[in-house]
Amino acid sequence: MTDAETIIRPATPEDLKNVAEIYAHYVTHTVITFDQTPPQLADWRQRLTDLTARGLPFLIAERSGDVAGYAYAGQWRPKPAYRYTVENSIYLAPGLTGKGLGGALLGPLIDRCATAGFRRMIAVIADTGNPASVALHERFGFTHAGRLIDVGHKHGRSIDTILMQRPLATG
Repeated sequence: MTDAETIIRPATPEDLKNVAEIYAHYVTHTVITFDQTPPQLADWRQRLTDLTARGLPFLIAERSGDVAGYAYAGQWRPKPAYRYTVENSIYLAPGLTGKGLGGALLGPLIDRCATAGFRRMIAVIADTGNPASVALHERFGFTHAGRLIDVGHKHGRSIDTILMQRPLATG
């Protein structure tokens, strides 16, 4: 469970250095992202600008004044027929997993996407053998939609992805 000092709020440009550092850890040391080179700070600035312009949320979990994690929703696919479907991304600072921050971010992310009129949220989860991300998404109503076998190759291993989805707004 998150503590009283955890605040969930929209990302600002000032947060992006910390966001870039968090993500760089996962790019460099894990297979949970298929990126192999960490994006630069300018890339994160562009992502925040693009998401904001599209009405998509980019949230920060702030704990004791520090960026403890972040989550955002991006467009699922570029073709116009997918315009009501988003994909979520959640990353927590190393050492802060298992403390409720993922759920503290995912709930508001879902709510903001639903309020903005999106209809479906997709999660693409690298199957690393750790069930935490799948369990988090299941707690928030995501259901399994499939598995893609050996679609990633990083750090000398092949990785499957698990696809999950949940409805948002209706209509």
